[in-house]
Amino acid sequence: MLSFACIGARPEPYAAGPSLVFDVQVSHDGGQRVHSVALRTQIRIEPRGRSYTPEETGKLADLFGAPARWGETLNPLQFAQISTTVTGFTDSTVVPISVPLTYDLDVASTKYFHGLTADGEDGAEDSREDRAEARAVSLVFLFSGVVYYGGLAGVQVGLVSWHEEATFRLPVATWRAAMDAHFPGSGWIRVGTRTLDALSAYRSERTIPNWDETFEHLLKEAER
Repeated sequence: MLSFACIGARPEPYAAGPSLVFDVQVSHDGGQRVHSVALRTQIRIEPRGRSYTPEETGKLADLFGAPARWGETLNPLQFAQISTTVTGFTDSTVVPISVPLTYDLDVASTKYFHGLTADGEDGAEDSREDRAEARAVSLVFLFSGVVYYGGLAGVQVGLVSWHEEATFRLPVATWRAAMDAHFPGSGWIRVGTRTLDALSAYRSERTIPNWDETFEHLLKEAER
């Protein structure tokens, strides 16, 4: 029988795009060698496992509605679904599971992380440990797949038990570090092709050097 535990997370420094690597410890208590595991991992965000500041509550209104309704709307969010091949081991092994990230704010998980305050950003006076625990995002890992094990008598095939899962508390700062490695101080907004063409024409007509100033011009015009 296999059991799982997530023991750490870190940004992937050499990925082509922003990614997080979760270190998952896989253990086998049957005493036989595990030849390989075709592992499927589903990761969910549990929004109820974190406290929220008033500023965060306002930023998350698009996802969960008014705070008065959070008792009904604070439901799990899909974060990732990853397939991994675990190589052979006897007692236990640590498997790095790489999760690609997106800065598309139309994706619920990205909008959720983007609306959170990282440890130390809100000026709270409680202890660093308490603050870090309160600010961490609660993740649940759900596992399934096929395991190949056995000894001299031959290879046997079994299924990863459907109820196997693990939990992990991911600091917001870790997600932020992965994004900043590729998009420092930036964000992305997806718009339709017609809107993009219109924005490009607006920028060209006024010889505006970059997109930040383009949006600043538009916001000032809207205020007037």
